Amino acid sequence: MPNMKNKRSYNFYALLSRMRYIERWPLMRNTQKENILEHSADVAIFAQALAIIDNEIFGGDADVNLAGSLALYHDVSEVITGDLATPVKYFNTEIKKAYKDLERVAEDKLMSMLPLALAKRYEKLMRPDVGIYEYKLVKAADKISAYLKCVDELSAGNNEFSLAADKLRSQIAELKCREADYFLENFTDGYGKPLDTL
Repeated sequence: MPNMKNKRSYNFYALLSRMRYIERWPLMRNTQKENILEHSADVAIFAQALAIIDNEIFGGDADVNLAGSLALYHDVSEVITGDLATPVKYFNTEIKKAYKDLERVAEDKLMSMLPLALAKRYEKLMRPDVGIYEYKLVKAADKISAYLKCVDELSAGNNEFSLAADKLRSQIAELKCREADYFLENFTDGYGKPLDTL
């Protein structure tokens, strides 16, 4: 049993709760704002779906819980860095590298806000092995989430998202992720439709 006499207060979870204040799509006119907490929940749902599709449709052995957990934490550094707009983040290799370095500093800061035993576990979620299949599924789920945000905006008459939708759809295809292709083919028709038609 841990010694509660020498208790130290840790602020990791309190800071993560502020993910709801970090808005995505900062340079775009939105009909419905989206924050990184909402986005992370969507990505977790989609990553688990892709893992289940891998297992049940394609006979794979993806770890459904790992995929969901990685997705929940894939953008946590943005609670410190904010969500840098994509055209800026990927403007050139120097900016991309600098932002990656900044993300690493933010992850270090977050892990310093945990007891060491917990930090080791969370490090595996914030800095996963990029070679594992579940990481590939999270990357696809992230693109799917962004694409479906575009679909929602377009259905609300906001053409600001038309180019982003086309680009994201192409990026998903370029991933050559059979689970993502299956998901888009079978589960996205309802997005953008009125509730009474679902």
